[in-house]
Amino acid sequence: MGISSRLAFFSVLALGTGVAAWGFHGPGPEQDDLAALRAEVARLKGVVPDQSHAMADVGYHFTNLWFAGLQGNWPLAQFYADEVRSHLRWAVRIIPKRKDAEGREIDLGGILGGLETSTLKDLGEAVKARDQDKFAAAYRAQLEGCMACHRATNKPYLRLRMPERPDAGIIEFKPE
Repeated sequence: MGISSRLAFFSVLALGTGVAAWGFHGPGPEQDDLAALRAEVARLKGVVPDQSHAMADVGYHFTNLWFAGLQGNWPLAQFYADEVRSHLRWAVRIIPKRKDAEGREIDLGGILGGLETSTLKDLGEAVKARDQDKFAAAYRAQLEGCMACHRATNKPYLRLRMPERPDAGIIEFKPE
């Protein structure tokens, strides 16, 4: 073996060793971890409820809020007011942005933020004050706030109205 052949041999050997040392020797544990992580994210996306599920919960709690307030059961009304806010936030986490009919992005978190500092805030204050007149007015204003969001997100067919009966047949709305 001549000097140039030996040099070539050792160069290839050194190059191979360097490549292996730098992690270029094929898929390793990091890539396996990344594939597993991607599979888990895909699985979780498949089991997360959609936004309509969260909004159905909002409707349930908002309806029952009305009847708790009508009966003057303020602790129950507070519970339902808190659940409405919580489930609206959940709905926004599921889909934080939508497109309008013209393809413009609508920031649902911004809309919710506006409601939380206006109509939802007024509704919560009316419940805390245990004031049925303010509660009724704030509830109607919040109902209109909900409709404004539906219109802004191209869902004007989701028309809301004052509830006629509670959604929870098992809950007693009259205070003790």
